[in-house]
Amino acid sequence: MFTKLLDALKATRRTIVFTEGPDARILEAASRLMKEDLMDVILIGNVDEVKAAAEKGNFCICKAQIIDPATYEGMDEMVAKMVELRKGKMSEEECRAALAKGNYFGTMLVKMGKADALLGGATYSTADTVRPALQLIKTKKGAHLVSSSFILYREGKDGPEKYCMGDCAINIDYPDTLDKATGEVIFSGAQKLAEVAVESARTAAFFGIDPKVAMLSFSTKGSGKGGTVKLSHDATAIAKELAPELAIDGEMQFDAAVSPVVGQLKFPGSPVAGYANTFIFPCIEAGNIGYKIAQRLGGFEAYGPILQGLNAPINDLSRGCNAEEVYKMAIITAGMA
Repeated sequence: MFTKLLDALKATRRTIVFTEGPDARILEAASRLMKEDLMDVILIGNVDEVKAAAEKGNFCICKAQIIDPATYEGMDEMVAKMVELRKGKMSEEECRAALAKGNYFGTMLVKMGKADALLGGATYSTADTVRPALQLIKTKKGAHLVSSSFILYREGKDGPEKYCMGDCAINIDYPDTLDKATGEVIFSGAQKLAEVAVESARTAAFFGIDPKVAMLSFSTKGSGKGGTVKLSHDATAIAKELAPELAIDGEMQFDAAVSPVVGQLKFPGSPVAGYANTFIFPCIEAGNIGYKIAQRLGGFEAYGPILQGLNAPINDLSRGCNAEEVYKMAIITAGMA
């Protein structure tokens, strides 16, 4: 699971910034990362508070760089850069106020090349982690939206099992984007879902999964109508055009996606039906419920959400995370830099 990432970290030294320096889970994970010499660490927060929290938990952070936005010597330069990036959308005073917070400050450290990657969300909401990334790091060339996927992993009878599921954390649904003046569709919901599918396939490949992408629905090959059936059907066609080299098919039900018998009965001749390992959900409700069922009832370890479509690796933690999850997500995040 982590071999490629660890090799990348050994080959090139990375620096990761944690937006919530005083958090005990962050400190425990950071201590372990530095003890194993996997990466350089920046902790954001009041220096005395961070050191006190580390001492209380008996965590060694002597190799970490602790930066307090309130005393940061390069703040004026950072504010000026953020004002430039926001292009009149935020005043100097608003930018300075935002940079007093760890989420914005940490994101600007990445933007200005002071760090290679960022991991946050132990106390911040997903929105508070993603918003600064969208505003400052921005989407990479060709990307129209930020999405996410989870990597599901468990040891099976015949060896490791790995799957990718998207989007389970960022996009609630996929409405058409309309021109405000004319009302014409300028980027359809199906185009958005297709982009999620292609990005998730790339994430899957990064983690050693040969992606076979199933566009999920409650319908298989037109067996049902209504709901998100048309969305998944249309997104399949668009995704095939975007990435003709990928095995993508749909729309299909989950049983058709994973059972060869059911899949080839309901969707004969499909290169994906029955053999899917990358699952694209038509809305966040299905995705979030689906991956949590796999995690809690299926015994899978769930790594994510891994954010897709950004110019730099910025990832989000669950506020219910533990130190082990922080440690592993830090390896994933830095390893993707």
